[in-house]
Amino acid sequence: MESLSRRRVLTLGAALGLTSVALGTPKAWSWSSAGSIAKADTVTDPFSVWDPVPDQVAAQLLADGKISAVNTAWQSWVNNSDPLPSGMPSYLVSYLQQVNQLPSWADPSVLAASEKLYTRLSSYLFVSESLGSGILSTVIPREARAVYWSAGGADMKARAAKTFTFGYDLHSGTAWHPNGHFIVSANKTRLVHSMVRNLLPTSTHYEATADEWKPISNGDILRTFHSVATVAHNNMQKWGVKLSAAEQAADLHAWQVALHLLGVQDQFIPQSWADAQAQAQQMLWPNLASTTEGINLAQTLLGYIEKPTLGVDTGFVSEMVRYLIGDTYSDWLKLPHDLISRTLIQTGWPLYVAFREGTSNIIPDGYSLFDAFIRGVAMLYLNNGTSATQTPITLPTANRPGA
Repeated sequence: MESLSRRRVLTLGAALGLTSVALGTPKAWSWSSAGSIAKADTVTDPFSVWDPVPDQVAAQLLADGKISAVNTAWQSWVNNSDPLPSGMPSYLVSYLQQVNQLPSWADPSVLAASEKLYTRLSSYLFVSESLGSGILSTVIPREARAVYWSAGGADMKARAAKTFTFGYDLHSGTAWHPNGHFIVSANKTRLVHSMVRNLLPTSTHYEATADEWKPISNGDILRTFHSVATVAHNNMQKWGVKLSAAEQAADLHAWQVALHLLGVQDQFIPQSWADAQAQAQQMLWPNLASTTEGINLAQTLLGYIEKPTLGVDTGFVSEMVRYLIGDTYSDWLKLPHDLISRTLIQTGWPLYVAFREGTSNIIPDGYSLFDAFIRGVAMLYLNNGTSATQTPITLPTANRPGA
C-alpha cells in the first residue's frame, strides 16, 4: 500500500472535515475580522483561503503552453500607466483588466504620504527588509519549503532580486504614480504565486514535507507581510526612528493596498498596527522553526554577500543578521559568531541611526562602515538600483529541477 505523505493526510482530513489528522491539533484560529479593514466580526482561518480566480488563469496558461509568450509580452509592461501588452491570451487580459487597479477604499493622499515616508526611511528599510526579513523568512517553515522546491529556490540570487524588486517598487518615491512600478509588480507577483500554487503540488519532494495541500494561502502571505512590514515597524521603534501617527498610518495603508493587490481578502487585512501586532502574535512568532530547506536557503543567500560587494567581512554580516533577527533564529541557521563585529554593531548602529535622525550630534565609530554596508545591500539586491527594468518578475514554468 502506498504510504501517505503529510500533504495527502491533510488533504484527506480536509475532505472529511476533520480539524486534526494524526499530525497534532494546531491552535484554532481566533483573530477576528473586527480588527480588519472589513470590520466584520467574524473568525475565518486565512490558511484555508487561497486565490481561485488567478489560480485558474495560471492553470490555463500552463495547459496552453503560453508562459513563454506572456513573459516576453511582460517585458514592455513596467509602469503603472502602461497599457496591458499585446501577445497575451484573452482570458489573461480579461483577468488583468479587473485587478490592475487600486481598490475603491485606497486613499491617494495617504499613499502619497507613504511615498515621502519611504524616501526618508529607505536606508533603514534596505537593512531591515533585505538582510533581516530576507533571512527571517528562512525560519518560516512553509515559506522556506515553498521557496526551496519552487523554481526560484534553484537560483536564489535572481529570486532574492525579484523579491526585493517588489519591496523596492513599494517603497519608491513614485510607487503609486503613473510612472511608478508597484501596481504592475504586485499584479505580476500575484500571478507568480498562482503559478507556484499550480506547480508545487506536483513536486514529490515538496509533498513529502509540506503540511498544507496547497501553498501560499492568504495566511501564508500575511505571515510574510508580518515578517517584513510588522518587523520593520518594530525596528523603527527599537532604533529610535521617530514617526508621527500620520506617518505610521501611511506606512500601514501602503501595505494594506499591497496585500489587496496580492489577493488577500479584506477580512484578513489589519486595520491598525495594534491589530497587525495581535495577528502576528498568532500567525508568525509561534510558527517559526528550523528546516533543512531553510538552512540551505539562508546559507545560499549569505553566500552571495561577499566582501567586495558590501565592503565588510562575513563576520560582520553574520552579526548584523543576529542583531536583526536575534540569536535564537540565527543559531537555528548555524550562523557564526564574531564578537568584535557584535560589539561594533550593538553599540554603533543605534548611534548611527540617532546621528542620521538628528537626535545626536556625535558621529559614531563605524559611521562610514554602516554607510558602505547599506549601499552595498541595495546594489547587491537591485542590480545597481534600477528595479523592475533590470530585475523582471517572470512566470515560472516548472519547479526546482529534480523536485
